[in-house]
Amino acid sequence: MRQYGVVSDLVHVLRADGALPVERWLPPSGTGPGLLVIQEIFGVSGYIRQRCADFAAAGYVVYAPELYFRQGKLEFDSTSASYVQEGIAASQQLDWDQTAADVSATLDALRTSPEVTGGVGMVGYCFGGGMAFQVAARNTPDALVCYYGSALPGLLALAPKITCPSQHHWGLADTFFSRDVVETIEQAVTATGHEVEFFTYEGAGHAFDNPNPLFYDEAASEPARERTMEFLGRHLPVG
Repeated sequence: MRQYGVVSDLVHVLRADGALPVERWLPPSGTGPGLLVIQEIFGVSGYIRQRCADFAAAGYVVYAPELYFRQGKLEFDSTSASYVQEGIAASQQLDWDQTAADVSATLDALRTSPEVTGGVGMVGYCFGGGMAFQVAARNTPDALVCYYGSALPGLLALAPKITCPSQHHWGLADTFFSRDVVETIEQAVTATGHEVEFFTYEGAGHAFDNPNPLFYDEAASEPARERTMEFLGRHLPVG
């Protein structure tokens, strides 16, 4: 077994049309609570892998499913002028319901993993934030963290079904979602009576946690990550 921070191997989740590859990171102890990390539109990128390594270093067993596996091996060049358009095009080829079923099956696999000793949570970024929200409404994890979940405006009817503690992060300078839209999301998710934390960041745009210079906002990313770790520590404590 390799050290934390390195994918120790690929596990696979059997689907009707093939095997879904899932990258796995293990904590230093080899066991711990489980975290399912859901990609943004650029797949399981170096950025997502770094976040997974960070979570593993903190004591979590981390799974990151390769949701584009039916499209073959996709490579996104973050220096290309068409970087964002390529990511959008790839995400639009996904069947939403099929992908939600893939994620739900991966959550089930994580729960039953022999390395998982404790609860399981989900953390989603952008596309993954909306997908995690969708899945959490039907296959309840023990905690949910959504970073600027891009599908949330169309999923708010599911908000009452998110019964686990949840945390949301949004930039208020998001060019894809106006401040009014973010306020509508906040109102919907906090009105459910369940435990919800909702944080907004002045001046931060969409994907502010992604270190690519196109997106990154340190003044938002750092407190968001600290809040995420504190939230997970309360609801998915590492023994």
